[in-house]
Amino acid sequence: MKDRTALRERFLRDSIPIRLGGLAANLSRVQSFAGHEANQQVVVGLLEESKFFIEWTAAETDLETAAELVDLQVQLACWQKAWHRIWNDRARRQQVAIESGRWSQRVLELSGLLG
Repeated sequence: MKDRTALRERFLRDSIPIRLGGLAANLSRVQSFAGHEANQQVVVGLLEESKFFIEWTAAETDLETAAELVDLQVQLACWQKAWHRIWNDRARRQQVAIESGRWSQRVLELSGLLG
């Protein structure tokens, strides 16, 4: 992963809605990239980065949003733990893609950026 200090400093300059929008974008990328076998390392990086985005944001949100973000962080960690099995099973990888898309939409809703 890139230098986390620089990433963190840059990420924390943004408002909470923009941070959540960035997290939603990462999850959308997971959804998209999971469909292609050659993107395994890209997806692994997105999962890791997304966990950090949650860590750096959840404490600054309201309790309900923080709880949902922690649930998402746990889900990301579970995927990471089983990643080699998931990646090698097309059906499981597709399920992760679908769930990532759902989470992306939910985080975008939480961000308030939709209107």
